[in-house]
Amino acid sequence: MENPGIFFTIFAFLLVIGPLVYVHEMGHYIAARMCGVRIETFSIGFGREIGGWTNKHGTRWKVGWLPLGGYVKFAGDMNAASQPDPKLSELPAEDRKDLLQFKPVWQRFFIVAAGPLINFVLAIFIYMIVFGSYGQPQNPAIVSSIVEGSAAQEAGFALGDEIVSIDDRAIDRFGELAEIVTLRPDQPMEFGILRDGRQIVVSATPEEQWVEDRFGNRARIGRLGIMSDAIEMQSVPFLSLPGAAITRMTSDLEMIVVGLRQIITGQRSVQELGGPLKIAQFSGQTASLGVYAFLMFMALISVNLGFINLLPIPMLDGGHLVFYAAEAVRRRPVGPEAQEWAFRMGLVVLLGFMLMVTVIDLGSFGLWERLSGLIS
Repeated sequence: MENPGIFFTIFAFLLVIGPLVYVHEMGHYIAARMCGVRIETFSIGFGREIGGWTNKHGTRWKVGWLPLGGYVKFAGDMNAASQPDPKLSELPAEDRKDLLQFKPVWQRFFIVAAGPLINFVLAIFIYMIVFGSYGQPQNPAIVSSIVEGSAAQEAGFALGDEIVSIDDRAIDRFGELAEIVTLRPDQPMEFGILRDGRQIVVSATPEEQWVEDRFGNRARIGRLGIMSDAIEMQSVPFLSLPGAAITRMTSDLEMIVVGLRQIITGQRSVQELGGPLKIAQFSGQTASLGVYAFLMFMALISVNLGFINLLPIPMLDGGHLVFYAAEAVRRRPVGPEAQEWAFRMGLVVLLGFMLMVTVIDLGSFGLWERLSGLIS
């Protein structure tokens, strides 16, 4: 199938990012209301307002023209990043009671953490819907065939082996095995195997392979060279849905953390990072494959959004949480000058990162190659 058209891709992207940003900011909003904090603005998107209304609490609900995020601006914030205004400490106590920066540190921590946490909860909810509606692959991790000359054959895997653990981590489905191996090319592993009623350990290193999907997207993966029987989608009992969804969400988190660590340590190229343009492209592609693929992708992006916002970078939720943790330990807030410099550095880091991933995204679309051809 060819890549979907530009309008379908834009629509799918908005269908992914819009609800996820709304839910994220709603987490902040609900937590703030619970703690009695006055909220000035609830915005989906940045930039000039293209529509909105003001509710009875005085909160302006609006939509910005640039749909790449959103924010909740609390009373007393100097900007959309919730940077506190140091001048507010001069206000009378009565005027400060509903301002975020004068709430107990645990309430501020709760309000800020509520955004990323609700993204994790949303991902769990989506996975519960998917597993309840479509089922989940339940194939046991039993070797039914081995690729000739593969890492598995060289390591001594045998037909009928049941893989029960990887590096002492228990697994019970072939899908778990594939997720772990795929993310770790050229990384030695120890596989716990049940063979003829006894447990043995086999050491193997997944080979690096580049694979291409139906849309032409290429990815570097680890390949062991074993296969299982045909995938069987089995319904998940209702009471087991939360556990299955939480397991899948934590697996997504592990994939994100491992991938980031590999990029930082040089095991993966920074070219494998993707930004908003890539997310938009994948949104259109997964939407064209059907509801199942689209919901799974949406849940994964929700986990990514929650994780990224927890990074300890000023301007992000994680940066605020670091300040609050320091305040709880020191028994006094971090000085306004230190916060100002931290927010400036955080802004530089975020803008630099956005520029980098945008350049990478455009390169993956072949823009730089085409421009180079025109110039030469």
